[in-house]
Amino acid sequence: MTSGVDRLSERTASRRSRVGWWARPDFAVPAVLLAPSIVLLLVVIALPMVQAIQYSMTDGSLLKPGDFIGFDNYIELAKSRAFWNSLRFSLIFAVGNIVGCYVLGLGLALLLQQDFPFRGVIRVLLLLPWIVPSLVAVASWRFMLDDRDAFFNQLIMMFGGDPIYFLTHNDWTIAVVVVIKIWRSFPFMMLSLLAALQSIDRSLYEAAEVDGATKWQAFWYITMPQIANISIVLCLLMTIWTVNDFDTPWLLSQGGPAQATENLVVLAYRFTFAKNDVGAGSAISLTTLIILMAIFLVILRLRKT
Repeated sequence: MTSGVDRLSERTASRRSRVGWWARPDFAVPAVLLAPSIVLLLVVIALPMVQAIQYSMTDGSLLKPGDFIGFDNYIELAKSRAFWNSLRFSLIFAVGNIVGCYVLGLGLALLLQQDFPFRGVIRVLLLLPWIVPSLVAVASWRFMLDDRDAFFNQLIMMFGGDPIYFLTHNDWTIAVVVVIKIWRSFPFMMLSLLAALQSIDRSLYEAAEVDGATKWQAFWYITMPQIANISIVLCLLMTIWTVNDFDTPWLLSQGGPAQATENLVVLAYRFTFAKNDVGAGSAISLTTLIILMAIFLVILRLRKT
């Protein structure tokens, strides 16, 4: 015999099944709470993205909308030597910065784990390149490298060497841009890796020591696997920040000499504002986004395998 409680439960379940999914509390409450964030994301991200796609398929400028030309901007981009040069430098810039700031950041993070005098003061000093505004930082480097009488050339000549014109030779300028980017980026990498290192269970190292493992073996088989996930995330973030870095190459050399340090972001700026070609500039920006997404998908796919 069915009790009154069972019949009430059946009627309640039947009533819930007739209510639309959008009116159920398990959907309606989260939807109401998330609605402001979703609207903000649509306004800040989705609408500009749609406009950029629209602009990339027109021949417009900053003064007129232009006509629809389909994928002509992308076709011309693929034929452009300037685009491939910028893509090449962006790759050198990103790989050089990621490898350099990861190695330097990890080395300093391992050092800062040790107990030594003035460790707190040294931590603060190592954060200064990240704290200093990019305009001040790059302008200071330019002042020390710019000409024959600059600080580094004075040091070189003091030891009997010939002055190096760092900002007028392609290879030297590329190397300088990468070094400055590493100098500006390593504090974030160091701080994040230091936090990851401090979260590792110390008992793992004690067990490895009991088993006779060397410090190198403990680092390779304990430390690196424990920080692998955060390392991937940090490298992905650094890839985004490096590829989209406008300040460093522009403030140091305006993408020169002879566009040797012109990355994709600087190239997009030149097309949009110097050449007044919004369509080509938007096409370069969207191509950069597609390249970054492809890199992320490949890295995440490899991580899962």
